[in-house]
Amino acid sequence: MRHRLEPLAWLGPAVALIAVVVIWPIVTLVQTSMQNITPIGVTIGSAGAANFTKLLHDPNLPGILVRTVIWVIAVVALTMVISLGLAQLFNQRFPGRRVTRWALIAPWAASVMMTALIFRWMLQPDNGAINIFLHQIGLLHQFNSNQSSWLGRPDSALAWMIGVAVFVSLPFTTYTLLAGLQVIPGELFEAARIDGASRWRGYRSITLPLLRPAFVVAAVINLMNVFNSFPIIWEMTRGGPGYQTNTTTVFMYNLKESFIGEAAAMSIVNFALIIVIVLAYLRISNWGRAGAA
Repeated sequence: MRHRLEPLAWLGPAVALIAVVVIWPIVTLVQTSMQNITPIGVTIGSAGAANFTKLLHDPNLPGILVRTVIWVIAVVALTMVISLGLAQLFNQRFPGRRVTRWALIAPWAASVMMTALIFRWMLQPDNGAINIFLHQIGLLHQFNSNQSSWLGRPDSALAWMIGVAVFVSLPFTTYTLLAGLQVIPGELFEAARIDGASRWRGYRSITLPLLRPAFVVAAVINLMNVFNSFPIIWEMTRGGPGYQTNTTTVFMYNLKESFIGEAAAMSIVNFALIIVIVLAYLRISNWGRAGAA
């Protein structure tokens, strides 16, 4: 019996950590979503499913869901495509490769909130560095115009936030794909060349299939990170004007100011959405075959 129970001594700390950090907050969140809580945090009774009903009938929710889908797909797709090119570049030998690899770490090492704040300063209509540069090269002729208020218009604000999100996502994704490229045996490419395969055929038939596990891992982690991303949007636009640059994560935080129970309901919806997104991606990308590869 002692021999059989011995593994529990090793598993116990991990199980306790999961119970305190993961399970307990989820249980509390579910309880909160079914309570009627005032803006100052006082519980005045059970709300049942009223918070979910109110949330689903919110007129802002459909637009926020569509915007969240656009945000996630755009950021993840651009990040994966650009990172694949950078990984291919860094997998080659060229002068200064070590320095450029180090330089790529900078956006990853810096605080995401500070990066978003710096871009917000650069996009200021009056004296932002980007507007000054555009004015100097003749692409922007007048400050304080609607044209120079990049973060004041929902379409341009979303585009800039997507750019910042891609910028901070590139280092991790590039290094993940680079690690996948470096474990592909060079003998496979030599054999393909001997058989008369072109470089493109070798890349399509050897590199991409063997890179699939690393690609899937990078894409899934990016999906979760981008979906749950908060600092970039909050620091650059606070989700405004109105709710026009809100994603579901930022919307949840905005609800917290006045509707705590509804914010908890939005948290549960977010949790369900991210599970559905990840499972759908793994289904499409054929995770089982990727793992076997």
